[in-house]
Parts: sequence; structure tokens; C-alpha cells
Amino acid sequence: MTSELERTAAIARDLIRIDTTNWGGGRSRGETEAAHYVEAALQDLGFEPQLFESEPDRVSVVARVPGRDRSKPALVVHGHLDVVPADPENWSVDPFGGEVRDGSLWGRGAVDMKNMDAMMLTALADVVERQGAPERDLVIAYFADEEAGGVLGAHHVVDTHPEVFAGATAAISEVGGYSITLGDRRAYLLQTGEKALMWVQLTARGTAAHGSHVIRDNAVTKLAAAVARIGGEEWPVRLSDTTEAMVAEVARFLGVDPVATGPDEVALATGSASRFIHAALHTTTNPTVLTAGYKHNVIPDQATALVDIRCLPGDEDAVLARVRELAGDDVEVSMTHQDVGLEQDFGGPLVDAVRDVLERHDPGAPVLPYLLSGGTDNKALSRLGIAGYGFVPLQLPAGVDFPAMFHGVDERVPLASLAFGRRVLADLLATY
Repeated sequence: MTSELERTAAIARDLIRIDTTNWGGGRSRGETEAAHYVEAALQDLGFEPQLFESEPDRVSVVARVPGRDRSKPALVVHGHLDVVPADPENWSVDPFGGEVRDGSLWGRGAVDMKNMDAMMLTALADVVERQGAPERDLVIAYFADEEAGGVLGAHHVVDTHPEVFAGATAAISEVGGYSITLGDRRAYLLQTGEKALMWVQLTARGTAAHGSHVIRDNAVTKLAAAVARIGGEEWPVRLSDTTEAMVAEVARFLGVDPVATGPDEVALATGSASRFIHAALHTTTNPTVLTAGYKHNVIPDQATALVDIRCLPGDEDAVLARVRELAGDDVEVSMTHQDVGLEQDFGGPLVDAVRDVLERHDPGAPVLPYLLSGGTDNKALSRLGIAGYGFVPLQLPAGVDFPAMFHGVDERVPLASLAFGRRVLADLLATY
């Protein structure tokens, strides 16, 4: 690590340079190397991390950090070490180079979520150095396979070694805690819920034939029509307790009437943050992968597509029924992966502690609840009754399209934001 970088940025850069691409379907690289990196860092702090290997080279790391008051419920602080693929041809920099440019750290994982992986280590080190131990027991976890649903990561650890989370009632992880700018004021989004997840495969079958024949029973044509219907479906606004509170809080902050203005308009008024906030108000059914054929002049007898479905908790059956209706009788719909949606109260000791710590570090900036349109490893922890929140504290400059960084090209995070996050997270761990 070089001396010119603040330690959080240096660790995040090191992790970015370990290519931990997860393609899904059991294919990945680098997770073991990254796991050993964080294992060594935790050992340097005096802890004894455990490694859990679900399959060869799919390694998760968990360490228990004793707190000063062990009568309090433990807090899980977790990140994931894998990242989605990045095509270097589309990037301005090497996505795995960990380049520092224009005051930011660039690379795949800079935002999702090697920034938090690094902040966890430096914030914990600060707490240990200043007061010897955090306020309560912490379970520090680095999971594999989050980008493919966590089956080989968080779900594996929860299913096979639930004892490592003993006594924990709450958790914090990614996709929350960052600042947004509304008008000329700054606010922070605390992720208090996330949509349910359903990944489905569409399969159309037909008659194989020469590409020059008249074929009405064409698998590609059937699939294409189904994909267009499903991808083009206009899902209506649907509010849950979390999204209703989110719209109300954002409207209050903006000084508008949420009923008169309407949920969509309130969400869109949040600027770049609306990528997440607006999507939370609607079910989404996005086709993501198409597979068919093997030669230009051969009509294949089968075509498949993958669709990423996100909906409110409790809506899964109704949404899946509508997707089957849209697909039509000629297209089979099969589930490849499903996970629960989550909704937590925007209140209680942890939420109060988050409000207090942000007030200390950014006085006057309110904290707003929101429902994440995607998902996190908090889904797996919920099976143990652990309430999960998204809190990666980052103070961001106005105009930064932060949601676009998630799985986006030229992913990057401001160095100043990493330093801010380290301070805030350390404060939370020291006092909560």
C-alpha cells in the first residue's frame, strides 16, 4: 500500500486489483484470494476469523469481535467480495487497475462494494485503537457469491453455520447511507427494505428447419414476442408501508403534498437517486439474457431468455401469474432463483443511532427511509431473524449520479467520501 492514499482507499484499491468477477451459474474467480486478504487484515487486528468454503474457491470470512457490553444484542456488519463482470473495452480505465483519478478511486467494486469492505476494516481498527473494543459484539462478515444471489455465500453460511451469528438481531450492509442532494440541501438515504427477487427463465420450443423455409412454429419468434410483452409491461404504482413512508418523507423534505403531487413525481424529483427510489414504487420485469440458435441459416428448435423480476414482499405469486400470462401458452416460465423481500421499521435503537451519528458528522442533514429496488445478503440473514439495513455512509458531492455506479461502466467513488465513511462507521461501531 502506498503512503499517499488514506488507508481506506488503499485497502479498497488492493481489493479492486483482486479480480473477483462472478458470472453466475457457479463461475467466478478470485474470491479465495480476496478472502485471505481480509482474513489477514482481521488477524492483524487481533481477531480469529473463520473461513467457510461452500465449493472450491468460493470462500466467505466471518469474525466475532467482542464488545464492551456483551449483554447487548450483536450487530452484523457485512460485505461481499465478489463483483459483476466488467468489459475493459467499455471503460476509460482498467476496471481492475484500482486507478486514482480526479479525486476518485476507479474500478469494478469501488461502489459495489469494496468501498464498504475497506471501511469495515479501517473503522474497526480505529475503534480498537481508541477504546479497545466496540460498544457491543460485532459479527464482521465478508461473503462470497452475493452477485449471484448468495447461494454459495451468505445463504451457505446461514444454513450450515448459523451459530456464528448467535445473539445478533440487526445487520448493516450495502446500498444505503449515502447522501443525495434535493434542491440545495443534502439528505441521507437509509435502506430499510428491499424488494423480493425472482429470476425466471423463459423457454420457447419450435420446429428446427432450414432458414429459408416458411416456419410458423419458430421458437425464436415465440420467445421474442413473449420477451417484448414482459419487458414492456407497465406495472402500476404499488406502495407498501416502507415506500409510503419513503414518499411521505421525501415529499416533506421537498415541501410538496405527496397526494397532490403523486408518488412517481415525488420519486423523480430526487434526481439521480430516482434510479433507486422510482423503481421501488413499481414491479420491474427486465429481460437480461437471450440465447437461441447456432447458425445463420438454421432455425433452432429452442430459444431461452432470462428475466430479472423485482416486486414488493407479498406480491410474488400475483406477479409471477401475470408474467406467465404475458409469456403465453407457447412459452414455459421456470424459476431459477427466488429470494424474499424485506421491510424493517424506520425507527428503533439502530435507526436512532444512525440518525445521531450522521447528525454529529453532517449537522442538519436529515435521514430518509427507502426501499431498495435490488437485493442484498440481508435476505439470507433474515432467515435467522436478523433485521437488515443498508448503511454505507458516504457524503457525496452534488451532481454525482451514484446509483449509476452500481454495475455501471467507469464505477468510481470519491476519496473524500471513503474518508467520511470511515469516520462515521467508526463512530457508529464505537457508540451503538
